[in-house]
Amino acid sequence: MKVILAVVFCILSFKAIGQNSTVKKAQERYEDAQQFLRQSAYDEGIKYLDEAVKYDPKFQLAHIQLGDVYRRIKELPKAITHYKLAIASAAEVDSRIFYVLGESELLTGNYNDAKVSLSNYQKKFTGNDTDFLIRSKKYLLDCEFALNALNTPVNYKPFNMGFNVNSEYRDYFPSITADNETIIFSRVTNGNEDFYTSNKKDGKWQKSQALSPNINTPTFNEGAQSISPDGKYLFFTGCNRPDGYGRCDIYLSRKEGNDWGKPINLGPTINSEYWESQPSISPDGNTLYFVSNRPGGIGGYDIWKSSLDDNSTWTKPENLGAGINTPYDESTPFLHSDGQTLYFSSDGWPGMGSKDIFYSRLIEGKWQIPINLGYPINTFKEEVGMVVSADGKEGFFSADLDGGFGDLDIFRFIMPEHAKPFPVSYVKGIVFDRESKTPLEANVLVVDLNAERAVFNDRTSNETGDFLTVLPIGSTYSFDVDAPGYLFYSQHYDLSKENNNLEPFKVEILLDKIKLGANVTLANIFFDTDKYDLLPTSLAELGLLVDFLNINANVSIEIQGHTDITGEKRANEKLSENRAKSVYTYLVDNGISSKRLNYKGYGASKPKADNSTEAGKQQNRRTDFIITKI
Repeated sequence: MKVILAVVFCILSFKAIGQNSTVKKAQERYEDAQQFLRQSAYDEGIKYLDEAVKYDPKFQLAHIQLGDVYRRIKELPKAITHYKLAIASAAEVDSRIFYVLGESELLTGNYNDAKVSLSNYQKKFTGNDTDFLIRSKKYLLDCEFALNALNTPVNYKPFNMGFNVNSEYRDYFPSITADNETIIFSRVTNGNEDFYTSNKKDGKWQKSQALSPNINTPTFNEGAQSISPDGKYLFFTGCNRPDGYGRCDIYLSRKEGNDWGKPINLGPTINSEYWESQPSISPDGNTLYFVSNRPGGIGGYDIWKSSLDDNSTWTKPENLGAGINTPYDESTPFLHSDGQTLYFSSDGWPGMGSKDIFYSRLIEGKWQIPINLGYPINTFKEEVGMVVSADGKEGFFSADLDGGFGDLDIFRFIMPEHAKPFPVSYVKGIVFDRESKTPLEANVLVVDLNAERAVFNDRTSNETGDFLTVLPIGSTYSFDVDAPGYLFYSQHYDLSKENNNLEPFKVEILLDKIKLGANVTLANIFFDTDKYDLLPTSLAELGLLVDFLNINANVSIEIQGHTDITGEKRANEKLSENRAKSVYTYLVDNGISSKRLNYKGYGASKPKADNSTEAGKQQNRRTDFIITKI
């Protein structure tokens, strides 16, 4: 909502008699003030207007103008005082004075007073300009919501992130990685907005440091960023850059090893001649949410989204629609790692007065009606730029609260239960060469087997070999790592049960070089009990095996089927052979020469775990392949 903060300076068309003062010195001081106000010299203008109302305490127009100036410089309590004096100074009062008074009272949390003023405005309203009337109705809804929220507060206790993160400067717009170990935020020093970062070590945040000079610049402002859950991709806003398409554009930088690469403009599909800012990337990296005032929206600033197509090209942005956007303004979207909970700020949905923080759930492809996080998370002040930890336990935001270190500090708080996202876990690890123990550049692919889509597909660097991928609870996942010249690694994560442990998986992946006798367990080959028909959830892993054999055309393998000890020995041997044959048949059908393939069923003769436990039996029911020729 465009809160009307512009100074009116005699624009209002009053019905009141005698707008000018009959006191000569009061009128002279008023006219002197106009010279300064036209130059936006508000302090000098206020000085002369104050003198004018001292000479003539009932000088209505001077009181109105003082109210307007104080609203302009956001000293609303003083604005309220002068609007009330303006109303009291004459028998006739233009209805719009009640509007600006009510708005000022709303934005200072004086909700009962605001209701009276706004109701008076509506009673006295005349004319054809309904913009103010429509806004006044919205403001009255805010008053009702706020008064109810004050009586039903949510549990809320903000904690300052401390001096290692915060400074004596403005620190704001936090973003945090899924493991809660890296935070990136904006800081303004000497008028320049740059990114700073802090890492957690032994549970404590280290002293914040400026981000790479590849991103921070001495001449442009960088801000309003979104870090991918793994901390490898930074989407951010850059303004007035020479390669920009509009005043502010969205850029992307990728972390290579321990440093950030040069940022690239996302191009004219995302960026336009208008204003694009405040990006938020989905956990799978395929959808970008952002704010723009481009044509085709619902309000002034709306939330839009664009997705990567099969050619890794951003599609034409799509407005999130009236389920999220309003005729007013939305800002600072944050899509949680669950991929289904969107937090954002708005002054269009019922709130505490200015911009409040809301959340919406994506249910069956549709965003649900946004819900206000409640008081005192939201207040009559402007609340924007909140992010939520991957585990859903904490929210992070910036505010000017008591006990801070600077103008704005970054705080954290425990999320109220009703506003928590859906639960997620994550896998974090490093890929090594088994023999040398050096980090490897490898591709990491995670597929949601229920949804049959990749949720993570990226490469590690040979400097660090590290990766992190989030796993929303409620599905099962195949997890595969491959690198040229190495056997691929296969793992399976079953998070389909609601009571799954949310503790993250931390792994060291040791890849073996391709050599005779090397063995791989295909953890994502699935069959129904006592059946040998491949289930559709096997296709992702089978595709990787096809790719492996195509890339390594000199390699021959034996596909091996295994069972646990349950059942008859001969039946197990036959079942395991048929399952191995099913994989063999799939490979042949997909272009792999049968001359490079063999298959055999081993029944329960080669267990890799104790058959006395159900977990051990599950490990023993498996499909392997072994290198027979290179």
